Amino acid sequence: MLISKLFAKLLIGTLFCRMQFTPLLTMVFRRSVLLAAVVLFLPLASAQQNQRNVFPGRRVGGGTRGECSARVLAHLVPETSVFSPAPTGDLALVRGPSAQPVPLAVTFRAQRGEAEEDLRRMPARPAGITLLRVPPIREAMVWESAFACESDDSTTADDLSFVETASPPALSLLVAVSEPGDLPVQQALAGLRQQCGASVPTAETLASFGLADLATAQWPKHLPVDCPDSAR
Repeated sequence: MLISKLFAKLLIGTLFCRMQFTPLLTMVFRRSVLLAAVVLFLPLASAQQNQRNVFPGRRVGGGTRGECSARVLAHLVPETSVFSPAPTGDLALVRGPSAQPVPLAVTFRAQRGEAEEDLRRMPARPAGITLLRVPPIREAMVWESAFACESDDSTTADDLSFVETASPPALSLLVAVSEPGDLPVQQALAGLRQQCGASVPTAETLASFGLADLATAQWPKHLPVDCPDSAR
């Protein structure tokens, strides 16, 4: 009988302890996990924030003297020229008008390290929009696009022809972690993806990316949308 009473008291005491301390231990565990996640995430977020603040990008290339090098070439990214693509990996660039279009070279390379760069060559095209796709971004990548002005045979032999023979590239940084400013661009690119093979209104489209000032009288009213990477 004494043993039974002792066993009953022990069982009741155990149940009481579980009822009192299990919620507390659960709360402590959850807070510990949350703290660990914050500690692990903060260095990544801080590093990306630094990248967004200091990257010397320019989303609009071209703009110097000469038919080829003055031609507008712009990445459709936020004004900072730092962008985190959607999971689909969609990117886009816009080519301005030109009387003598030349081919285009697009490169993707790791911002740090010596990984092999991804070079994509595109044929000469008139004004329009080209959509690209990239694999998921795990480490920051530099995206550079430029016209191959050396293939332009329209170079004139005037006294100032030496000033500039290369097209200043559009230069952007692609990062893994999104910020609120990336979402409108991601959504606009998703809309463009639906227009592959069609045309979109020039002024309205450029304005949606904050590039309304590019749409001068020389631009066509509509821009064709081509998607060479649609099968990727």
